[in-house]
Amino acid sequence: MDEERQHAYLTLINALLTCPSGEEGQILQDNAELVDAGLLETMAQVAEAFADRGDENAAQFLIGMANQLGEFLGLSDSTATPEAQLRFLMQVLQATSYSDGNPQVIYPLLQENLHLLDDNFAQILYDWGTAKLAEVEAEPAQAIAATIGNFSNLIQQFPLGSQATNLEIAITGYEVILTIFTRENHSETWATLQNNLGVAYSDRIRGERAQNIENAIASYQAALQVRTREAFLATGLRESRQVGFSRIISRGR
Repeated sequence: MDEERQHAYLTLINALLTCPSGEEGQILQDNAELVDAGLLETMAQVAEAFADRGDENAAQFLIGMANQLGEFLGLSDSTATPEAQLRFLMQVLQATSYSDGNPQVIYPLLQENLHLLDDNFAQILYDWGTAKLAEVEAEPAQAIAATIGNFSNLIQQFPLGSQATNLEIAITGYEVILTIFTRENHSETWATLQNNLGVAYSDRIRGERAQNIENAIASYQAALQVRTREAFLATGLRESRQVGFSRIISRGR
């Protein structure tokens, strides 16, 4: 994307953000030559920047506008593009943050966008997550990581679509945020993530079963390095670990 066109996209986005309500359609019509996939990609980037600054209203406005334009341009059909998947990742993470991980909010959103949930979506989550967490300060990094963790919990339990893909996305999310929630700095959260990874690997459909079992056991054992048996019992994590081991045993027979 050349610099001149990028500047034109940003000027158009600013006009949409600052115009009186109801004039957006006319502005888009007057700038029809700029309404393309590049504009949608730039909208997603600007929305991300607004979200990072805490301006959720502007971020949500741009994500909603990008989704509507994507449908108009035929970019939200059954063929998932990386641009559409990145926009959806921004949308679902913002919705997760807004709703505090409410499945009644997130699951309908996932259901409407099942065609975007594939292995490439997991890769986009990994690429965006690792890059974003590396570039921001500690406090916003923890907030972003917590949102990714909540989303990973939700999609791990999401009953629709491909269970195999949902688990891959969840595993990716957990592994990305383990770079922020380390054993040294966030031991309790780290232990919870290790437990969640253990459950995900014990349920995993992709990959070699023996390796998945090995990864699951390693994650459960890592969690137990931090939490005592009593702590696991008090928080319910011991029970989920036992369920995980029972899954491993039953699948190994």
